[in-house]
Amino acid sequence: MLLPTESRLQLTSDLNICRILNGMWQVSGAHGHIQPQAAIQAMFQYLDAGFTTWDLADHYGPAEDFIGEFRHQLIATRGKEALANLQAFTKWVPRPRKMTKKVVEENVNISLRRMQVESLDLMQFHWWEYNDKNYLDALKFMAELQTEGKIKHLALTNFDTKHLQIIVNAGIKIVSNQVQFSLVDRRPEVAMVEFCQEHNIKLLTYGTVCGGFLSEKYLGQSEPRNFDLGTASLRKYKNMIDAWGGWQLFQELLVTLKEIADKYGVSIANVAVRYILDKPAVGGVIVGARLGVSEHIENNAKVFGFSLAQEDCDRIEQVSQKSRDLYRIIGDCGDEYRR
Repeated sequence: MLLPTESRLQLTSDLNICRILNGMWQVSGAHGHIQPQAAIQAMFQYLDAGFTTWDLADHYGPAEDFIGEFRHQLIATRGKEALANLQAFTKWVPRPRKMTKKVVEENVNISLRRMQVESLDLMQFHWWEYNDKNYLDALKFMAELQTEGKIKHLALTNFDTKHLQIIVNAGIKIVSNQVQFSLVDRRPEVAMVEFCQEHNIKLLTYGTVCGGFLSEKYLGQSEPRNFDLGTASLRKYKNMIDAWGGWQLFQELLVTLKEIADKYGVSIANVAVRYILDKPAVGGVIVGARLGVSEHIENNAKVFGFSLAQEDCDRIEQVSQKSRDLYRIIGDCGDEYRR
């Protein structure tokens, strides 16, 4: 199976990525046990299918180590040139404190070592506390390490529009910002999308299938109780659904999505991902991969085989208009992590 050309995005001059990124939060331990060797074998399947781009973090359990081992096995079985087809984007999520170049470099070196790379493709930075201004120092030191070749590109995770602007105004070149963006959570459309368009920053979106809620599995089902939700993703996105408009309205959304999906011979999740991929400033959608446990390679590939008509988008919008304003309830992108 080979993905079509439109599945690719030239994110930077030297980074050509798959627009569906394989999310590795699912190996962190919050989604059940992952068997390492089975996970590595699944990574080969994703790569061979054209899903070449991985999203991970320093705190996603063994995710960085998996990338390192995968690279090792890729070289051993296919030669070093095979690495050209692989992109791995990690994150640094430090505890807010005074930042020195030594602290920043030590943490970057840990990721370099674990991932077995000489330079990080994309370092996505998250900061918990905006009142602690040391995030600007951290980014400036990261920019120095970029100049020295340890990092290829700088990016952010869960920064709001106001602080993204502060960073851009400080002269730090940001390639992307990773934010929650879905048919349920459309907060990026309020301010973030426009700012990113103006400054040539792409959005890498997560939560786009709401941890699996945007699927046939939950269509026509009674509202699940908390102890029915077996993963951290499901618990997280059930809270978002509750804030957005509740289970009854969510069922109305699923019915609408199912009718649209049937028209194109695809799944509800495909429609949910396609809708967000088509939004301005969106570079890619991150879809979680429970490596060696539950693969969705063939289904994910269908996203690139159809386009939504305006009438489809209008039908989705009719449901969305009945929902609550999450921007007013929660705030801008990432504000749910800083309350």
